[in-house]
Amino acid sequence: MGRTVYSLAKECIGYGSDFDIKGFIDDNLKALDGFSNYPALLGTIKDYRPQPDDVFVSSIGNTRINRLVCDSLKKRGAKFIPLIHQRAVVRSNAVIGDGSIICEFATIGADAKVGCNCLVQAYACVAHDCVVGDYVRIDTHCTCVGGVEIKDGAMIHTSAVLSHNVVVEENAVVGACSFVIRRVKAGTTVTGNPARRLNK
Repeated sequence: MGRTVYSLAKECIGYGSDFDIKGFIDDNLKALDGFSNYPALLGTIKDYRPQPDDVFVSSIGNTRINRLVCDSLKKRGAKFIPLIHQRAVVRSNAVIGDGSIICEFATIGADAKVGCNCLVQAYACVAHDCVVGDYVRIDTHCTCVGGVEIKDGAMIHTSAVLSHNVVVEENAVVGACSFVIRRVKAGTTVTGNPARRLNK
């Protein structure tokens, strides 16, 4: 995913003027072995010390691990910036938090709020007046209809649809292709049409 975010970053608003790409940090120092045309691997996450002009984004898909890594870097002074693809649609008064990644052809509706360190993948729609917390992942082709609220750490998998004013609580998971019509409780997984709790 880091290699994908690198490619995406070069197509984002501000590349070459507001930011350039210095390199990767990864606890697997062989992560780029066998791959060409990428910037350097600068060191491990746990050992890297942010430099004065450094800015960061995280490509970690697991929201729990993403939060641990980002919080660890922030405690060392890391500053995160949003990445917004040039072909994303961001409507009037939408707010996108630091460290969030908005991929190509994603839509952030009018007056929607996306928190920090979120990932909104290609062709996802976060419609008007939605409120998305921090460290949330919304996969490709998901639709969050107007007024949806997604709380911190939740994961919404590919092609899920969240109906009007649905609330997805902290660290919940919505399975791929699910249609959600009622509140999803914290830490649970729902799947299906209509979505039902997968485990008790």
